Amino acid sequence: MSLPDQAPADAPADTPVRARTTASADAAVRARTTASADAAAPAGPPDSSDGTASADGTSDAAAPAGAPAGAEVGTPVRAPRPMRADARRNRDHLVAVAAAAFAAADDSVPLENIAREAKVGIGTLYRHFPTREALVEAVYAAELDEVTTSAAGLLRESPPEEALRAWLDRYARFAATKHGMIDTLRAGWASGRITPPTRERITAEIGTILAAGARAGSLRADVDREDVTAMLLGVVLSTATGSSAGQTERLLDLVVDALLPRTDG
Repeated sequence: MSLPDQAPADAPADTPVRARTTASADAAVRARTTASADAAAPAGPPDSSDGTASADGTSDAAAPAGAPAGAEVGTPVRAPRPMRADARRNRDHLVAVAAAAFAAADDSVPLENIAREAKVGIGTLYRHFPTREALVEAVYAAELDEVTTSAAGLLRESPPEEALRAWLDRYARFAATKHGMIDTLRAGWASGRITPPTRERITAEIGTILAAGARAGSLRADVDREDVTAMLLGVVLSTATGSSAGQTERLLDLVVDALLPRTDG
């Protein structure tokens, strides 16, 4: 939900513990994967000096003759390349599988299960997403696209105050499907590992609707859009578990009521 810069004060106290436990389990899997790969690797570098393409679309090239002093001859140098089409398909497929797994789960989903469901090796998953946070952020950002491109359409169909209420409800429904990601998201927000642009995208959409409402005179013109983002994320996070849909609706109504123009007297 990238994505406040920090978790709200009422986030559950045991979130960091569960997040650390999950992170430790993921790290253990990566360690076993790396150890297996090292054991299977040849003793020395390949004879070819023109580099070989790796599975993720980058290349390993030998250090040039004029390399700085201290550089080891034959040390692979990672040269960035555009992602190959098959690597892009693998990444997109992993994001889609992870999104379905996170939406269906009530707790953290083991990354090994996602790799198995996607029919790829765990090494392929870690090559694209080195950490659980990286995968969660990719899933969140992909699904956020649909939400954060809807403000203009809502404004064409409805007055700004109604468009705002509809957009807030759409975001809340999107967030409600993230039960399997919530612990990682909260821990990532608290630590700063998961940061904008996801929060920035939410704030930009809210700002678009607020500006339209200010021009029409149906929404307050003295409101900071960042404050509205903070209120929305507070509602979403505080009602993520153990709350009814009715409570979420009531809280979003209060958010919109606070943004309506004040009347004197």
